[in-house]
Amino acid sequence: MVSLKTSEEIELMRRANLIVAEVLQELKALIHPGVSTASLDEKAEEIIRGRGATPAFKGYGGFPASICVSINDEVVHGIPSRKKVLEEGDIVGIDCGTCLEGYFGDAAVTLAVGDISDDAARLMKETKASLDAAIDKVRVGNRLSDISNAVQSHVEAKGYSVVRNFVGHGIGKSLHEEPQIPNYGSSGRGIRLKAGMVFAIEPMINIGKSEVSVLDDGWTAVTNDGSLSAHFEHSVAVTENGPYILSQI
Repeated sequence: MVSLKTSEEIELMRRANLIVAEVLQELKALIHPGVSTASLDEKAEEIIRGRGATPAFKGYGGFPASICVSINDEVVHGIPSRKKVLEEGDIVGIDCGTCLEGYFGDAAVTLAVGDISDDAARLMKETKASLDAAIDKVRVGNRLSDISNAVQSHVEAKGYSVVRNFVGHGIGKSLHEEPQIPNYGSSGRGIRLKAGMVFAIEPMINIGKSEVSVLDDGWTAVTNDGSLSAHFEHSVAVTENGPYILSQI
């Protein structure tokens, strides 16, 4: 069942998501060669707790950190570590979640470490563009699969592939709520969108083939062919006036 949030609940979620946005903005300034992913995690937790929130990911299903940090062929759920140090030319996905007064926020970006290849830059650009296209479908009366189709249509036209093992989701009083939101599928299917629904929309796009595997750590997902992957995410509310991006400053 997909829950509808009141305007007051959406504003609480906006506050939770603004903390997420602040974390991602602050971490962007710290991204450079030689930085460990553990140091990024420590900074994220400091900001989150300093704003009176708690890290939504830490302890979730046993995840050991406050953010996910995924480098190059790592698609999602990379575990921060002192041993994982950013290098020139890397692209790094940072996924962050918070809980504030019982409501959750969730967003992600992929960032460049120094100078990156044209292929990597284009992948990031088009993955972000696919998220924008999906968000534009978050309108009363549209179907859920219109969001999914917008992602797939955009990136496949550019020659990329959509990760199918992981999906977007509803969000609210829980980090993951109904419905699941794949990044692929035909348009015109699924539930009708209603004001008060809130979704975490998150394209995960590979420069190569779509297949991924999870490493022995039980979390980190990587592309099977070793190709680069990018990940962008926003939490978005359906309103009578169109999409309301909660995780955007």
